[in-house]
Amino acid sequence: MKHYENKIAFEMDASDLFDALNKKEKIVALDARKSFAFVKEHIPNAINIPHREMNEETTMHLDKEILYVVYCDGIGCNASTKGALNMTKLGFKVKELMGGIEWWKFDGYATEGVASIASSGDIQCAC
Repeated sequence: MKHYENKIAFEMDASDLFDALNKKEKIVALDARKSFAFVKEHIPNAINIPHREMNEETTMHLDKEILYVVYCDGIGCNASTKGALNMTKLGFKVKELMGGIEWWKFDGYATEGVASIASSGDIQCAC
């Protein structure tokens, strides 16, 4: 039981993030990939701090009372895990987005950037 409680405490899926953002909860999507990937495509209103650049200086402007949902490309990338670890060490509240931006798009949510996609319009969580 504790294993699953921990998973929910430290991970979030795309539908939960989408709902939290729409409800204007104190939550920010944080893209932990390099800036060229962020420019190409990212979750709407996300901020970008590549995990390799996360430190006291690059995060000093961030509110430590907000939950940061860290993401990367998806299951074949561990930038979100490294970013979540870095942000936690810096004293931030953090969750990792399950499946990254790929599962965000798979669920039909829009992205921003030079290669952005529109919402599929038929967004329904199957879980």
